[in-house]
Amino acid sequence: MSATTREGVSARRESLLGDEPGAFAVARYVRITPQKARRVVDLVRGLNVDEALALLKFAPQAAAENVYKLVDSAAANAETTEGLDRSTLVISKAQVDEGPTMKRWRPRAKGAANRILKRSSHITVVVQPADVLAEKAVAKTTKKGGNR
Repeated sequence: MSATTREGVSARRESLLGDEPGAFAVARYVRITPQKARRVVDLVRGLNVDEALALLKFAPQAAAENVYKLVDSAAANAETTEGLDRSTLVISKAQVDEGPTMKRWRPRAKGAANRILKRSSHITVVVQPADVLAEKAVAKTTKKGGNR
C-alpha cells in the first residue's frame, strides 16, 4: 500500500511521518527508566536497520533487548504495510518519552520511610527508506541557501 492510496490515517502516523513512506513501532509502559533507554536509542538513531539490529544484539544495556524488538517490529511493519525493502530502511526518528511512575515505600531506620520511584518509558521508533531521507536532506540544504 502506498501513501497515495492510504485512506484512514491515524493521528500518530500523521505526526510522525505525514505523507512520506515509512513505518513506526511504539512500545508503551516499558519498565526501564527513560534516561537508561535514551542511551540505547541514541546509539541506533540514523543507522541502517540491519546495522542497528547487529549493534543492539550485543549491547550490554538492559534496554537493548526492548529496542531490538521495537526496531525489528518497525521494519516488519514497513515491509508488510508499505511494501518497502528492509535493506533500504534507516531509523529516521527514535524517541523515548516518560511513562507513568509507580511510587513505592521502603522502610528505614527509626520508623521512617523512603520513597522509591519505579519509572517507565514509552519508546517510539520510525523507519524510512534511505532515499527519502536523502531527498529531505537535500531539500533542507537548498532551502537554507545552499552550501556556505
